[in-house]
Amino acid sequence: MIGIIDYGMGNLKSVSNAFRALGFDAFIASRPDELDRADKIVLPGVGAFEGAIAELRRGGWDERVKESARAGIPLIGICLGMQLMFEKSCENGSHSGLGLFPGHVVRIPDGFSPDRKKLKIPQVGWNKLEMRKKSAILSSSDDVYVYFVHSYYAVTEPEYVSSVTSYGVDITASVERENVFGAQFHPEKSGEHGLAILKKFAELKAGK
Repeated sequence: MIGIIDYGMGNLKSVSNAFRALGFDAFIASRPDELDRADKIVLPGVGAFEGAIAELRRGGWDERVKESARAGIPLIGICLGMQLMFEKSCENGSHSGLGLFPGHVVRIPDGFSPDRKKLKIPQVGWNKLEMRKKSAILSSSDDVYVYFVHSYYAVTEPEYVSSVTSYGVDITASVERENVFGAQFHPEKSGEHGLAILKKFAELKAGK
């Protein structure tokens, strides 16, 4: 059973619908104790880091998420949900995160495409994944495009980065650390490749 955290700042329905379309049971949890019946957990997110981390703490989600990660329960953060997993964000000041991954979240710098067009921020649209290490949930194909909507990205140790995407700079597109995963892109909006990622996540086994 897949529990999707509802802390007021997530694209819940599209994520839930994606799992159900794949044939997996998924539910939206409005309280931390409802995750007792989940063997996988999704932390979605849209909006600003500061407000999101405040809502997680206000609802007691922060400690529950960290406890679940320590217990070996597969956990994935999507978009802002992935950013919340890091130690801190520099979005509108400095704000501490959940600390499940070392590193910090910074704004995408101004830059240019290979044909010298100025890149728009936020990055909105499809972009190619470049694999950086073997992944438990990502395809090893070198022709995977996924859908991004973001202005900030995570900077972390290379050992945790499973893929990057190029947008003026190499942007951390996904991270993995044992049972904890993060996707800066939206797998639920990324067609068959995104659904394949969610399917592999849903099929993971819990436990250290």
